[in-house]
Amino acid sequence: MMDVVLVGCGAMSKRWLDAARQIDGLSIAGLVDLDAERAKARAREYELSGAVIGTSLDAVLDQTKPQAVFDVVVPAARRDVALSAFAHHCHLLTEKPLADSPENARAIVEAARQAGRVHAVVQNRRYVANVRRIRRFLSSGAIGKPTSIHADFFIAPHFGGFREEMAHVLLLDMAIHTFDAARYMVGGEPVSVYCQEWEPTNSWYRQGSSASAAFDLGGGKVFTYAGSWCANGFRTSWEGSWRIVAERGSLLWDGHDDLKAEVALSVRDGLFDKTEPVDVPPLDPADRVDGHLGIIRDFMHAIETGTEPETRGTDNIKSLAMVFGAIESAETGRRVAIAELKDAQ
Repeated sequence: MMDVVLVGCGAMSKRWLDAARQIDGLSIAGLVDLDAERAKARAREYELSGAVIGTSLDAVLDQTKPQAVFDVVVPAARRDVALSAFAHHCHLLTEKPLADSPENARAIVEAARQAGRVHAVVQNRRYVANVRRIRRFLSSGAIGKPTSIHADFFIAPHFGGFREEMAHVLLLDMAIHTFDAARYMVGGEPVSVYCQEWEPTNSWYRQGSSASAAFDLGGGKVFTYAGSWCANGFRTSWEGSWRIVAERGSLLWDGHDDLKAEVALSVRDGLFDKTEPVDVPPLDPADRVDGHLGIIRDFMHAIETGTEPETRGTDNIKSLAMVFGAIESAETGRRVAIAELKDAQ
């Protein structure tokens, strides 16, 4: 049995607790929130009568002595939660983003290393079935090596609340999902980025609801991202809409279920090489999916076996560096090198 304390009992905690109650061998030993009544309400909702409730993470960890902490707090509080967890010899699984600044991200990753604890991030778009299929298909070489990766993200949600007052709202709140998926699907290592943000006249956000970015992912791979939080009409999937161009063909994914690829033939028709469809194989039994549930299981398996989870902090910091690099580029109007942002020494 693995005892866990969950800290941060806001709306997102429901997704964690929904997943946790499906896992045999996992017990929620404590719930922590600055608002004790909110933590008590979650305990009642999920029938966690034995869970210790508190407003101080240190106090609840002292009382419960769990093996792990689930961090669902706001990003500004993430570093304090991480340091508290590691000081109590706990492993840590945290909601995205890993941190609210490059400095805090590096500090958290380094603290996990020094403590010898497993540290991972809920970067759940990796656990989407078609993301897994695309990575496996591209790795097979069926259409050659990827060279150009293009993702569009156009949705117009009226969240209300803090998002509509955030700076860099699209890049900071959402884009990491797309950035991480791109890096994962093509095996990219971010090198540099140029990004522009703007606020359309129809926007109801304060700043940064629209952005366009071009990343060098190394090895001859370029990733372009175009997105908006205020584009009414013809909205994309929450996963975005993708075109991946490779040496001998291309792949299209609408972010839903339409996934197809074509490969070029050695026969030309006028100006163009002829192409033919090529099957993208179905999900492999070894591919881990199921969002929060899949990531929590992966995290527990890593603890039990002494291995590293896929979304470990030392890897996820590279996707977070893409976000902060894009923000810096948008603020300064220049291309930004990503290497120094992602390196955790």
